[in-house]
Amino acid sequence: MHSLHEDLGVPPAVNASGKMTALGGSVLDERVISAMGEAARQHVVMDDLLVAVGREIARATGAEDGCPTTGAASGIAIAVASVIAGTDLSRIEALPDAGDAPREVVLPFGHSVHFGAPIRQMVALGGGRAVEVGSASKVTVAHLEGAIGPDTAALLYVKSHHAVQKGMVSLAETVETGRRHGIPVIVDAAAEEDLRHWPATGADLVVYSGGKAVGGPTSGMICGSAARMAACRAQYGGIARPMKVGKETLFGLVQALRDYGSDRAEASGGQRARMEKLAARLAVLPGITTRVVGDEAGRAIHRTELTVDPAAAGRDAAGLAAELAAVGVHVRDHHAVTGRLMIDPRPLRADEEELLVERLTALFEGAHR
Repeated sequence: MHSLHEDLGVPPAVNASGKMTALGGSVLDERVISAMGEAARQHVVMDDLLVAVGREIARATGAEDGCPTTGAASGIAIAVASVIAGTDLSRIEALPDAGDAPREVVLPFGHSVHFGAPIRQMVALGGGRAVEVGSASKVTVAHLEGAIGPDTAALLYVKSHHAVQKGMVSLAETVETGRRHGIPVIVDAAAEEDLRHWPATGADLVVYSGGKAVGGPTSGMICGSAARMAACRAQYGGIARPMKVGKETLFGLVQALRDYGSDRAEASGGQRARMEKLAARLAVLPGITTRVVGDEAGRAIHRTELTVDPAAAGRDAAGLAAELAAVGVHVRDHHAVTGRLMIDPRPLRADEEELLVERLTALFEGAHR
């Protein structure tokens, strides 16, 4: 019997890039798959399920309440909509037209990221207008203060490897500025691993992906106070309607949250040792220099970095990444323009790691085995 992968002509990918949306997020644990199957076999009152899943999100994050979403991107749109329209049904149904409500969402210029789509667009879907302050490498409290006015609806802070990591105003400063002006702070912590840290900073709404660090199905969640989460859920009667979450996804997210977090520190230590061994194996390839590096955004992740010397390797880093993709192996190419590629251990099974070494070696030998 042919698999659907074969029938569709879309073979499974070897993912050495990370828990990336472009590669399907996470491979699900059997317990998560089982929970999704349980949901698929029954009907349920969806409004009740949204509230129940919100309690599970609260338990996992330490916040008062939660609201599930289809992903972190929709979470940003819903969070923005909630601070603009609240639970006012007329305003909810008018969005993304904010009418006379404050709609400006102020964010550091270095946080105006593109993660597959621009974050400014997610703000606009929620009825907001992104106001970028400062410069790409320098944003201060004074920049935030100067942008705040009567039309300011929220401050947005992005914690991501996509964002500029130096010269930015801190989250603590952002929260303090929001408190001083009575303006809510939204944090995009999509791929962050410590689910309890970000709500504890005093941010009003924190947005996570459920399909990345958590290891759930393609999904997301917002957490915060009960009143703010009620406003988030209310957006399912408006702009969030085309972003609605299925019961199978909700059950899978709950199971992933219940299973998450107990062995993250151990996994990080194991990653480093594993990547050091891989670095040593790949260092023999011509034109390839290897080392193990930590995550640029400070998460407990260790990756093998390959620096490609085009003269000795016969291709530059971008070219090597493209050759690997052509044989079904996808590496992290965020820094290819600087000659560097990364191998992320988190989504990579042991047999897939061997396949990566085999196919990478074959490329340098001039033929794919």
